[in-house]
Amino acid sequence: MDGFFIILLKNKIHMKKIILLAFPVILLPFIICAQSADESAVKKILADQAAAWSRGNLDEYMKGYWQSDSLMFIGHGGITYGYVHTLENYKKNYNTIAKMGKLFFTLIKTERLSPQYYYVTGKWFLKRNEGDIGGYYTLLFKKIRGRWVIISDHTS
Repeated sequence: MDGFFIILLKNKIHMKKIILLAFPVILLPFIICAQSADESAVKKILADQAAAWSRGNLDEYMKGYWQSDSLMFIGHGGITYGYVHTLENYKKNYNTIAKMGKLFFTLIKTERLSPQYYYVTGKWFLKRNEGDIGGYYTLLFKKIRGRWVIISDHTS
């Protein structure tokens, strides 16, 4: 009788190991889908921004940014803090459709840092009649109240 309980006990231990090993495998598709959905959302923001810019709509372009005084934008002119100041700088420096041109983004790297943060590196390019320009950017996205927004932008 003692042998029966030892076999039963060993089988329970094996079953627990199997369940513990199988659990992450079962959850993996859900984790991948969540990550893919978040990464798709981040990429959609960039696509929407490029489209809005190319239509000459800076207010729509700025919807990808965090509407906060804590937003940080670093460009050739230095650091700008705040959503309103960032929008004002865009409107001052790109005050005509000709200066704005057509915006194109090329993603170099999209990296999930945590469930709340994405780090994006890429190239930007403006096709304009008055001369094309371009450079690189790094963006820090944060999920705030269920919505991905850019909280820091370093563009050169």
